[in-house]
Formats: sequence, structure tokens, C-alpha cells
Amino acid sequence: MATNLALDDKLIVQAQKIGKHKTKKEAVTAALKEYIAQKKQQAIIDLFGTIDFDKKYNYKKARKR
Repeated sequence: MATNLALDDKLIVQAQKIGKHKTKKEAVTAALKEYIAQKKQQAIIDLFGTIDFDKKYNYKKARKR
């Protein structure tokens, strides 16, 4: 699917150099993948302290099932 975007050429060139990407498409794809991964990690981090756990749960016993 072709998409036209108005992107800052200076940023794209800099991303290509830093990431050693051959094409603009590679640089943008890598940036999007990294952005998505970072957002997913942040969502997991935001869960810390919100999930209750059973201190008596025996994870070793559960492995034997």
C-alpha cells in the first residue's frame, strides 16, 4: 500500500546514517517498529503495582502439571 507522507528529510537522512539503513523506507520501518515496541513496553511497565498476586502460589508445583 503506497502512502505519501510529508516527512522531514533531515530527520530521515539522520536516521538512515545512524541506523545504517540503505533506504528511507527501511529507516521509517525500523523507526515505527521501535516506536511500537517502546509503547508496548510502557504499557507493561504501567501495570507494575496494579496486579495482585498470591504469595502462597507455588510456581514450581505448577510446572509439573
